[in-house]
Amino acid sequence: MASTNGDGTRPAIDGSVAHPARRYNYWLGGKDHFAADRASGDEIERKFPGMRTGVRANRDVLGRMVHYLAAEAGLRQFLDIGTGLPTADNTHEVAQRAAADCRVVYVDNDPMVRTHAQALLKGTPAGRTAYLEADLREPSAILHDPELKATLSLDEPVALMLVAILHFIPGAGAAQPLVRELLDALPAGSYLAATHFTTDFMTADEQTRYRALQAAGRSDVWPRDHTEFGALFDGLELVDPGVVLATEWRPLPGADQPDPRLIGMLAAVGRKP
Repeated sequence: MASTNGDGTRPAIDGSVAHPARRYNYWLGGKDHFAADRASGDEIERKFPGMRTGVRANRDVLGRMVHYLAAEAGLRQFLDIGTGLPTADNTHEVAQRAAADCRVVYVDNDPMVRTHAQALLKGTPAGRTAYLEADLREPSAILHDPELKATLSLDEPVALMLVAILHFIPGAGAAQPLVRELLDALPAGSYLAATHFTTDFMTADEQTRYRALQAAGRSDVWPRDHTEFGALFDGLELVDPGVVLATEWRPLPGADQPDPRLIGMLAAVGRKP
């Protein structure tokens, strides 16, 4: 079920308020953003130089996770919530390079993402790609959407992709019930692949500055530590190397390992037994 206004119409694009998907696109060097998104991104990066390094690392680990799931774990169905604006090596592109019959459902709640997704997120003839405008905070609406049911079979294993999205759910413990509701609807053999912003690698001074940024309403990203992020995988079989910094999750041979303070993203993949 897509998000709607009170009169049933879909919300218009609001360029006056920063949106995570557009800010992420800006940090990745894309063109789909407004002044508010750039101002928000620049303010965060002024206080925490190197932010773009972490964003790039998050995008790269998404590709490695999807390749693992399709090429090694044999998954053919992907539910990617918080897809963001299309860019190079989207989930369906990586998955369908490994196996052309992979099916992917993308979910986001920004009208600009919807507009671009309809034009760009095209799958292979053997596979299928769909886009839902919906909100992670309403898992039931996602799971019961007719378009999802027409694209994926929830009787067969699904790779649930929650990449750089759960940190937009504020509050200690607030993300876990959403993840659990989604996983409970998926059969054994399904996987959870997730990344999450953390301040674990910041200095004490940086952590204090980040908390001040949050308290002032200047950041919409809620960090979680290794323990709370790891708890999202309770009951799952963690894929080696477990819960690690994004750059340390199955890096390509010879890949650089930047200062962890510049990355600030945890990553993990787990299998539902």
